[in-house]
Amino acid sequence: MRDAQPRTIYLKDYQPPAFLIDETELSFALGEQHTQVRSRLRLRRNPAVAGVQGLELHGCDLELLSLAIDGEELAEGQWQINGELLQIAEVPDEFVLECHTQIYPQNNTSLEGLYKSSGMFCTQCEAEGFRKITYYLDRPDVMSVFTVTVEADATRYPVLLSNGNLVSAEDIGQGQHRAVWHDPFPKPAYLFALVAGDLAVVEDGFTTASGREVELNIYVEEKDLDKCDHAMASLKNAMRWDEEVYGREYDLDIFNIVAVDDFNMGAMENKSLNIFNTSCVLAKPETTTDMGFQRVEGVVAHEYFHNWSGNRVTCRDWFQLSLKEGFTVFRDAEFSADMGSPTVKRVEDVTLLRTAQFAEDAGPMAHPVRPDSFIEISNFYTVTVYEKGAEVVRMIHTLLGAENFRKGSDLYFERHDGQAVTCEDFVAAMEAASGIDLGQFRRWYSQAGTPIVEVSGTFDADRGSYALTVKQSCPPTPGQPTKEAFHIPLAMGLIGEAGALPLSLEGVPADPDTADNTQRVLNITQPEETFVFTGLAEEPVPSLLRGFSAPVKLRFGYSRAQLLRLMRSDTDGFCRWDAAQQLAVMEIEAAVAALQADQPVNVADDFVGACRALLADDALDPAMVALMLQLPSEAYLAELYHPVDVHALHQARDEVRLALGKQLSEILWQVYQRCQSDEPYAPSAEQIARRSLKNCALSYLMRAGGEQAVAAAVAQFENSKNMTDRLAALTQLVNSPAEYKAQALQRFYQDWQHEPLVINQWFQVQAMCQLPGTLEKVRSLMGHPAFDIRNPNKVRALIGAFCGQNTVNFHREDGAGYAFLADQVIDLNRSNPQIASRLLVPLTKWRKYLPAVQGRMRAELERIMAEPALSNDVYEVVSKSLAE
Repeated sequence: MRDAQPRTIYLKDYQPPAFLIDETELSFALGEQHTQVRSRLRLRRNPAVAGVQGLELHGCDLELLSLAIDGEELAEGQWQINGELLQIAEVPDEFVLECHTQIYPQNNTSLEGLYKSSGMFCTQCEAEGFRKITYYLDRPDVMSVFTVTVEADATRYPVLLSNGNLVSAEDIGQGQHRAVWHDPFPKPAYLFALVAGDLAVVEDGFTTASGREVELNIYVEEKDLDKCDHAMASLKNAMRWDEEVYGREYDLDIFNIVAVDDFNMGAMENKSLNIFNTSCVLAKPETTTDMGFQRVEGVVAHEYFHNWSGNRVTCRDWFQLSLKEGFTVFRDAEFSADMGSPTVKRVEDVTLLRTAQFAEDAGPMAHPVRPDSFIEISNFYTVTVYEKGAEVVRMIHTLLGAENFRKGSDLYFERHDGQAVTCEDFVAAMEAASGIDLGQFRRWYSQAGTPIVEVSGTFDADRGSYALTVKQSCPPTPGQPTKEAFHIPLAMGLIGEAGALPLSLEGVPADPDTADNTQRVLNITQPEETFVFTGLAEEPVPSLLRGFSAPVKLRFGYSRAQLLRLMRSDTDGFCRWDAAQQLAVMEIEAAVAALQADQPVNVADDFVGACRALLADDALDPAMVALMLQLPSEAYLAELYHPVDVHALHQARDEVRLALGKQLSEILWQVYQRCQSDEPYAPSAEQIARRSLKNCALSYLMRAGGEQAVAAAVAQFENSKNMTDRLAALTQLVNSPAEYKAQALQRFYQDWQHEPLVINQWFQVQAMCQLPGTLEKVRSLMGHPAFDIRNPNKVRALIGAFCGQNTVNFHREDGAGYAFLADQVIDLNRSNPQIASRLLVPLTKWRKYLPAVQGRMRAELERIMAEPALSNDVYEVVSKSLAE
């Protein structure tokens, strides 16, 4: 729990470790009442550090039973415990430290270190969980070779796993057995893993490019054996892709995945023993949606890719977290794009960035991709570090090109294999391999905030030229009132009446190696620059930020006619989708004005016509059509207004949905029927696309109302053989006045009460219901036998979904939603501070709203702040949120 004065840790204060650990031997005696841990560490002074005499090791919630150096036990006066530090005043230059501790995994509700989940022992050590297992130099720049011995009851825990390759396994009498694991690759403590449980296994294998055979295993509860095929196929696809795209081959004889139900994160890349949240590994059509299948594929790939970008080369300190996470998110996004639709994947990623990450950049927790300071590192597993970090890597890929980027990644791995390094080391490798100067580009790592790029265009008909003037700026963020100019790659094209036009940039010769001369990347490096394009016979419409080439807010004064041309004719899928979004924003803004004037809401004929044309064109990718027809979310709209009137935006958006549903009713029915299929389910890009468009059509038809739509939703719910269609129908019914919804909810629960992940979806559907009374429903569901406040998945499904995604009900005018969230944060602060601090995010945005709303939200933050035993996790978020 929080000290009287929480300590802020600064990047500028980084010092190398005074000692290194060459070898780590761990021995675990797992028991029902307690677990005993013996460590044997071979330490030596770091030759790069002078003047440090004593040794300091990290530890938290440990009972120290004995301590010895080179076989001689230390008396109590030879060491002391000071907070989370074990201090030994005098040690030799090289020595073996033996430590015997006792811990209580069954009481560990924080889900950090060694704990129990559904009767199984498991670990989560990133970022600083290893110190809850034994005293150690728990920092990522101390890398050691681990040998691990695990002893446990053979009946209760027949499976004993740790990192690396299995050395031996044997019965040791009295119902106990033992397994010894050895990992030959040095790793920091955060990558340590241990699992012991009664688990079933799905086995497979993979032959690497060099011909080595790798054993692949996915360990799950017996009841979940039929849900592992997709994860195994995803793993093998990822292994092959990493060999082909990055030249990275797996390096051990075994790769294990274990599914755990109680887990704070999605998954963890521990060397050769990946521990997954069950939601990220289990999948079958009857229980898992298309989105769930895609999530499993992406997360399995992400954790596997970490074997090189995170494990073989790791981060020097936690400020460099994006070194491994940003790079690996970029890699898993490219993999997912190759497995499915690149444009759809890009739009989905940008949607997350423009809502969650842009909001973070504009709030009190804004921080650079490489933060300057933190109180609790767990608070910096953020969309900025992950998603914006991935965008920074993507921009390097754009600036260098695919070939040079591959050379840079090869050099990076070659230079730093087995090392703990920095973001600077990654950028330096890219520069050295490509010969391209990324000096100014480095500001993306050190400056917080979302740059604003304002563009204006002027056409000179006499000269046949079009001038683009680009201005960049970045608003102040906490601790950074002024910003220097970024290096922004602005991908662009010019669209004429017949499509994309050839580009001729004045003063720049054409690139003979570029096959497509209709797109160019402009290097924006100054506060203001002008680019002139020549040889144009007509006034073009600029297609800007193609592929979302940089994480910026783009401002260009598009007319409706220009946006309609881009929506209809742009050859870039992202820009085409974005044009549809901008037109939809115009309609919602008009709806807000109409409602304020007590006038009916009408949607412009040109926008309705454009939507009708999309629906009628069966040659288009159905997934892209569905994305283009989805109105901007309330979270995205909230980023466009200040102050935000939640209820006005919600009503206006809903009225636009209603108007579109009514005016497009006939063609929506045609599309709904066209997308029906009886073929067996497959999580293929083609089938996913068809289902997404079908369910998009159903959502509009249900909003338009009528018995026919309700009948279609009921039939889809009752007859569908896959969870995607069934859950989509249930969602529409729950958000409608249909009498059948209570029966549907009861039937859904009865059908799937034995499947925890499906029941989480049942909780989520109800928590996200837009109708009045949802808060009371959420409160009642917290007393349901299937809900468990100690399980992070259930907390996220019910409390997190309501507070983070149900905008209109969370922002109830009486402030009850804010009080509800504060109550849950205070409660969880005592048992799982990580989850408590992550739940807090909606309250941190209090300054965005109307004055009366601000007061109610701030009061709840102050109530949390007044708690006497606040964890560092929660304290940091609340104190920064309240800071003036």
